[in-house]
Amino acid sequence: MAEEPYRDRYLTAQPASRTRFYRDKSNGKFLGVCAGIADYTGFDVSLVRVCFLAAMFMSGGSILPFYFIAAFVTPTKPHSFEVTDREEKQFWQGVRASPARATRDIRSRLRDIDRRLADIESYVTTENRSLAREIEQLR
Repeated sequence: MAEEPYRDRYLTAQPASRTRFYRDKSNGKFLGVCAGIADYTGFDVSLVRVCFLAAMFMSGGSILPFYFIAAFVTPTKPHSFEVTDREEKQFWQGVRASPARATRDIRSRLRDIDRRLADIESYVTTENRSLAREIEQLR
């Protein structure tokens, strides 16, 4: 009986995902919604903030409640997802933008690596007569 609450909690809790939208409080100015949008989309955070301010003035402030709702509903970005490497950050933004294209790119890279390893293996395992002759001369 004591296991059931744990099992229910385990089944309902979603693991953190790099492809999900999070608030980025470490890079944010106020609640981190604009920084989260910038991180998710790959746009510059300053551009997102300027667009938000423009939308706020153009809507007469009616977009402001949506900002607070987004801040309330959106989870905070886990510290384990903090990326300092620019290449890794671009990779995850590409995965969020087009998972199929990212999968094709990874598959292509792995095929290329596999081909190069096969070339190396065939070079090493084939009989290299000139190398064998040089080794025999050294004996």
